[in-house]
Amino acid sequence: VQLQAFGGGLVQAGGSLGLSCAASGRTFSSYAMGWFRQAPGKEREFVVAITGSGGRTDYADSVKGRFTISRDNTKNTVYPQMNSLKPEDTAVYYCAAKRWPITVLPYDYDYWGQGTEVTVSS
Repeated sequence: VQLQAFGGGLVQAGGSLGLSCAASGRTFSSYAMGWFRQAPGKEREFVVAITGSGGRTDYADSVKGRFTISRDNTKNTVYPQMNSLKPEDTAVYYCAAKRWPITVLPYDYDYWGQGTEVTVSS
């Protein structure tokens, strides 16, 4: 599975940004998709994940109520939507894929995209 993330950029605090992650392959629906982020000098941390069917999602406490995630298995793409952004959301965001089940641990994920940078200005 090859993953490619899109949509990063610069946004003001309180603004919104939509990311996407496109996957190769014909079995996209078999993969849970996760998003992680890594700020300078910090460890990579879990943000959000969605099951292969899209029926279940999981969010980090820091983004609950602000971020959402959906997927379109006909397009092999997952869409995190980030609202009410804060300066502390500034990081490089990575999409990742693994077989069932979804987890919050980066090392559980087998495939990673290249990352897309999100900067939130105050």
